[in-house]
Amino acid sequence: MKRTLLSAAVALLFIACSNGITEKTMTVTGQVKGLKKGTLYLEHLPDTTLVAVDSLEVDGDGTFSFQTELESPEIFYLYLAKKDNNDINDRITFFGEPGTIIIDTKWNTFDSDAKISGSETHKRWEEYRRTMSDFNKRNLAIIQNSMNTKTPLDSIQLDSLQRVSDKNAKRGYAFAINFALNNKDSYIAPYIAVHEISDANPKYLDSINNSLTPEVANSKYGKELADFLKNTGKQ
Repeated sequence: MKRTLLSAAVALLFIACSNGITEKTMTVTGQVKGLKKGTLYLEHLPDTTLVAVDSLEVDGDGTFSFQTELESPEIFYLYLAKKDNNDINDRITFFGEPGTIIIDTKWNTFDSDAKISGSETHKRWEEYRRTMSDFNKRNLAIIQNSMNTKTPLDSIQLDSLQRVSDKNAKRGYAFAINFALNNKDSYIAPYIAVHEISDANPKYLDSINNSLTPEVANSKYGKELADFLKNTGKQ
C-alpha cells in the first residue's frame, strides 16, 4: 500500500514538473462573463513601475489562465483593456501566492463584481480592506458635513470637525498596526507597514518588523520593510 501511494505521489510530481508547475507557480484562472473580445494583462510592481507579466487576447467566452513563478506572495493586478476610453473599473487588485487563484467577474463591472478565491493572503487582505474602508467612509462623511451647510462654519466648528477627523484617522492607524501585529505570519503584515502606514510612528513599524516570522521577513515585502527602516534611519 505504501509503495502504491509513493508511486502515485511520484507520478503526480512528474506530471506537474512536466507542465512547468513547481511549488512556486501561481496559476490565475477564471472567467469574465460577457467579454467577447479584449485583452487581459497580468501585472505587478517589481519595483516602482507597473509591468505586464503576461497577456491574453480573449475571443470567445471570456475564460483565461495565466501562470507565473513567485519568490513570495505579492500584489498583482488583472487589467482589462476594453478600448472604451475609460480607465475606471478596468483593474482588479489581488494578493497573489503560489497555487491556483480563481477570479470570476463580469465585463461591465470588472473590478467591483470580482470574486477571488484560492489565496489565503488575499482573504486576510480583504478583511483588512473592509475595515479600512469604513474608516475612509467616516472621514468622507466628516468632509461632506463640513461642506453641506447653508452658512459657512465658524472656526470653532471647523476645529471640532478637524478633531473628529484626526481621531478617526488615529483609529485607522491603530487598527492597521494591530492588524499587522496580529498577522505576523502573513505576508500582508509587512505590506501594510510599507505601503499603507509608512508614515506611522517608527516604533510601531519596528515592532511589526521584529514580530515577523522568518519566512515572512525573508519575503519581498519583508525585505522592503527592513530596507525602509534602515534607509530612513528608523531602525
